[in-house]
Parts: sequence; structure tokens; C-alpha cells
Amino acid sequence: MPSKHIGLDGRRREIPVHTEVQNYYGEVLQSTDDLKTSACCTADAPPEHLRAALARVHDEVITRYYGCGLVLPEALEGASVLDLGCGAGRDVYTLAQLVGADGFVVGVDMTPEQLDVARRHETWHVEEFGYPTSNVKFIDGNIERLEKTGLADEQFDVIVSNCVINLATDKQAVLNEAWRLLKPGGELYFADIYTDRRVPIELTTDPVLYGECLSGALYWNDFLDHAGCAGFTDSRLVTDKPVSVDDPELAQKVGDIRFFSATYRLFKLPELESGREDYGQSATYRGTAPHHPEALPFDKQLTFEAGVSTPVCGNTWQMLAGSRLAEFFALSAEPLMHSGSFGDSTKGLLFDSEVVSGQTGCC
Repeated sequence: MPSKHIGLDGRRREIPVHTEVQNYYGEVLQSTDDLKTSACCTADAPPEHLRAALARVHDEVITRYYGCGLVLPEALEGASVLDLGCGAGRDVYTLAQLVGADGFVVGVDMTPEQLDVARRHETWHVEEFGYPTSNVKFIDGNIERLEKTGLADEQFDVIVSNCVINLATDKQAVLNEAWRLLKPGGELYFADIYTDRRVPIELTTDPVLYGECLSGALYWNDFLDHAGCAGFTDSRLVTDKPVSVDDPELAQKVGDIRFFSATYRLFKLPELESGREDYGQSATYRGTAPHHPEALPFDKQLTFEAGVSTPVCGNTWQMLAGSRLAEFFALSAEPLMHSGSFGDSTKGLLFDSEVVSGQTGCC
């Protein structure tokens, strides 16, 4: 039986219960070859250092990977990381190498068959990485009910998730818990599937469409509202690409709905503003982040070139100054004088900018 859920638009939806998702990922899908769409496929080749890390992950773990992006942000040495919906552990074991022996990675998933694979190879990975002890832990849990896992407030530097939040029936609860679990200045860095319109109610009961990460996907404006309600202001799009629905039967069902795989980064910084404002600030990348000697990508619009003073909005300055990225930048002084919106001074201006001769103020 499906469960009922009320969306942001106030409409009541019927959504498959968690057991249907568990069945799809635990029994129906046995490898990536069983997928019917490109939603759970990472097409872009990762950089060399990540390819090397992925090559040290056990073959069975790689086979049971169903992510849609690369949720491996920069500067993770020594960090504590949480993977929401870790599955068989591909990203957990890759992150375990990036955080090093002094860091720690926790994976949460609700599918027993996937967790069995992850746990079965834990000792193998300790030996492969040459660590004195394991720096990973796998927890059986629902990402919508993270308060039941025993994870403490402000425990993690970074939270990642790879094509899983769309499967949650209560996405607001997931984002709320991510805010709770992040340290101040921590980051939620995740890939997921989004749509260009809200998915019709009748499609949300289709177990294949749901399991393929399509009918549970959020309309992107609804996602931004969800993120803001959780406390994450100024969500930054990192990468995005269209998702193809190649199966004829599924393509007919979804009709004109367009799907996209996108990676976002959200910072736990309560002082961020709703708009990107100009305070005359700048940031110079030192070129010291591991594997990024020449440039450091930040979001889809912004890449910092090493040694170049780059003008930034107040929010970007806060994201750099208040996060683990601070040590890699020389930052200008804190904001002193506001000069309007960042970038084109007329962009987003709601009022007529033409001056009427002879008029001063009102009253």
C-alpha cells in the first residue's frame, strides 16, 4: 500500500512506502546494467586523483553503485563525513581515502542487502588502504528519521548524498536533519535528480519510476524552498546535465517532463543573505588545496584561479571565510559598505531607473 504525503503545493500525493524502495534496490537491481534510465549513472569522467581512489574500491561494491553524480568535494583531509543513502558503500570507501586515517566516514542506508555488501568488504578496504583501523561505519537507518540513528548534533564537517534524497517521501525532514547534524560552517554537498515541473500525483505510485529516481524527483523551485526552510540560504549549483529516459514505456509515462541530474552545495551559515550583495570584497585562491594547484572550482559560475584576486559577493565571502575552505584563501576585509546587488548593478532591479527631472523625495 502506498503512503500519503502533502507536497509544497498543498496537494496530497500517494507515494510508495519505503519497503518498495528497499525491494527495488535490494532485489530488483543487482547491478547498474539493470537500470532503465540514465538517472542513476555518472557519465562524466572523474579527475585523476578520484579515478585512482575509485580503483581501490572492491569490485562488488562498484557493481552495486547507483549514484547520479560525483559527491566528492575538495579539502576533506581529516574531516568527518556522513553519506546519506550510502548503498553498498562506493562513495563511503572513496571518501575514506580522501579524509585519510585521521578522518571518519559514516554511511546510512535502509536497504539490508546493500549494507551487507558494504560491511562484507570493510576489512578488505582497511588492508587495501593500509590504515591501522577502519575509518568507516555503516548504520541501518532511514534518512528521513536520522534522529533515531543516535547521530549527535553538529557532528559532521560535510554531508554527502548521491541520488537518494529524491527517494525520500519527506524531503524536508532530510534537509532539516542535515542542518542539525552539520557543524557551523559545515557543508551539504549532494547530487540528485530534479524536474522542470511538478510530477503528477499518478506517477508517484509507479514503483519503477520511483525506483529509477524519476517520479520522486523535486521540481527545482520546490527544492530551493525546502532548502531555505531548513536554514540553507543561497544554494549553489555546481554541475547539471539532462537525464535521458530511454525505455519507451517509461518515456511515454513521463511525457514532457524534463529531468536533470544536478549537484548542489549548501553551507550551514545562518548569516547568509537571501540575495547576492556587493560589499567590494574579494578572495584570492592560494593554490594550496590538494589536487588543485592551478584553480579551484566553487560552483557552476565561479572557479578561482590561483593567485588571482577575484571579486565575490558577500555570501560567497562568508562561505569561504566560515567553512573548511578558509585556509586556502586570502580574503579581503569584512563588509564595510553595501554597493547594491553583486555583478550588473541593474540586474534584479525592481524599479524604473530613469531619473525624473525636478523630483527629489516624497512628502
